[in-house]
Amino acid sequence: MAHTILLVQPAANPETRTYSDYESVNECMEGVCKIYEEHLKRRNPNTPTITYDISQLFDFVDQLADLSCLVYQKSTNTYAPYNKDWIKEKIYILLRQAAGHTE
Repeated sequence: MAHTILLVQPAANPETRTYSDYESVNECMEGVCKIYEEHLKRRNPNTPTITYDISQLFDFVDQLADLSCLVYQKSTNTYAPYNKDWIKEKIYILLRQAAGHTE
């Protein structure tokens, strides 16, 4: 359980930057999924049930101007930065586990 800060910049304009903090990396990855789900709801307000696959989620992540995480490292009492590719890898692992396909 490492405190994790999610940094999001949806558009090129720096004023679109926001951050959220989470108690763990997994909670943060769930937060990224929720951001995408909210995006889908805004784009499809009259659709009662929205489904998507992981490639659509990853395309959304890729089109964000910036997305990164800062994960607390207890051993050094610092935060380590991670990029979009790391985030996508962690989301993939989380969703596989959620689907019951653990290795």
